[in-house]
Amino acid sequence: MKGPSSGAIAVILGLLLMILACADADRDEGPVAARGDESTPATGDILVEGSIGDASNLIPLLATDSASHGISGLIFNGLVKYDRDLNIVGDLAESWDISKDGLVITFRLRKGVRWHDGHPFTAEDVLFTYRLTIDPKTPTAYAGDFLKVKKAEVLDPYTFRVTYDKPFAPALMSWSASVMPRHLLEGTDVTRSPLARHPVGTGPYRFREWKTGQKIVLAANPDYFEGRPYLDGRVMRVIPDMATLFLELRARGIDHMGLTPLQYTRQTENRYFRTHFRKYRYLAFAYTYMGFNLENPMFADRRVRQALAHAVDKGELIDGILLGLGREATGPFKPGTWQYNPNVRRYPYDPQRALELLAEAGWRDTDGDGILDKDGRRFEFELLTNQGNEVRAKTAEIVQRRLSEVGISVKIRIIEWAAFIKEFINKRRFDAVILGWTIPMDPDLYDVWHSSKTGPSELNFVSYRNPEVDALLEKGRGTFDRAERKRCYDRIQEILAEDQPYLFLYVPEALPIFHARIRGIDPGPIGIGHNMIRWYVPKEEQKYVMTQ
Repeated sequence: MKGPSSGAIAVILGLLLMILACADADRDEGPVAARGDESTPATGDILVEGSIGDASNLIPLLATDSASHGISGLIFNGLVKYDRDLNIVGDLAESWDISKDGLVITFRLRKGVRWHDGHPFTAEDVLFTYRLTIDPKTPTAYAGDFLKVKKAEVLDPYTFRVTYDKPFAPALMSWSASVMPRHLLEGTDVTRSPLARHPVGTGPYRFREWKTGQKIVLAANPDYFEGRPYLDGRVMRVIPDMATLFLELRARGIDHMGLTPLQYTRQTENRYFRTHFRKYRYLAFAYTYMGFNLENPMFADRRVRQALAHAVDKGELIDGILLGLGREATGPFKPGTWQYNPNVRRYPYDPQRALELLAEAGWRDTDGDGILDKDGRRFEFELLTNQGNEVRAKTAEIVQRRLSEVGISVKIRIIEWAAFIKEFINKRRFDAVILGWTIPMDPDLYDVWHSSKTGPSELNFVSYRNPEVDALLEKGRGTFDRAERKRCYDRIQEILAEDQPYLFLYVPEALPIFHARIRGIDPGPIGIGHNMIRWYVPKEEQKYVMTQ
């Protein structure tokens, strides 16, 4: 008689783990320690976080995915950054002056800062990064802001000046982009640089190790200019399946992850999690959308896209998938911010209106098979999303079901993150996608919506083109007058609501969870990451040791 297969054993073990987890969910295994943050900060320990996707490139200039930027943001610095309360403060720049006309910014850089390999940081690195970014040979999505610069110059080793020929509202914050090491990249092909996998920055953490598909390890930078991080290291474990990721959290194999609404509201509401973990909740600077490939003739007619908006019940998504932990998205801005326009056209759930619009666009069920058709072509398409994101997968399923009710056949395809970006998004090989964007603090949306940004690997990957939007984007970034900028962005939101290049779905709540031994977390308007170098674990609760 044959024994069970390895696959069967894995299933049995998985079921056993879930049974045990349920059995002891309400059993108190003893407190970690006192729950207040009154303990004394101490150095040591490692924060292990879980991620459903691996990084793709740790050179920030070349990266377009959140996993890569999440890691590189710990390794590199820009000249400026946002603080807890969304104020622009210095990073590598100690201070700066802006001319009265707003056209000249003079940055005074920190002295004594060194790259992780010991080489001194100077203004030459900033100038080099600027030139690298605008170089046509550099395949970056982030050149647009820097092409506005008329002149960039080094005044001395610690003074850098940029001059613009016309007002550019996001000018100051554009210099939050990561500065690259001149001494390691000058004269090389950045696309072939070993820094993609072994980055050298100035940031609070130094790169230590990257095992593809498994983990990325960072170690505290003892010479960091804002002070050594209390935590000795950060480890990102790649666990592509959200259920497995949660089991690792429960088993304390990881210390931090972003919870799904179900995990937040139900699976962590018990004595075990209240004892050993801390949860946080706030409206995220992000939104989820269904994006259409506008080069596909099926989606070329605006009435079709409007019909799909009427066919999808956003309330159902928010209540059924987010469990009420989110807001309806009507455009690319976070509700409650100054740039948000609450008065744009909305698309209430109305299948009958969806059918009327589809009929106007020529889509009818002429053969009685339940699927709309036009000129002999059935209305069917493939909807892509990334592996490991349970919320997006469930969103796709509900969209699929609702569209089937109006005669549209949708096939869902879920793809591993790195392949999803490289092979499908960057190469425009998709019909429609379920994805999300981080919402920037400054409302400038040039890189995502301007018609000049539709090239390979650029961010307007749905190929949206609207001359009025182009003009408004240019005007909005070309004035410092907030009232005038708001008029521009209000109108952009109105046009996007009419054109529906995206079906804007929802703004979710951010739901991070941390092991309770991690102290010093300070939620603010910007979220929780602003003071991460001051996160710590009391000596008596430390768990891991960073090996050399």
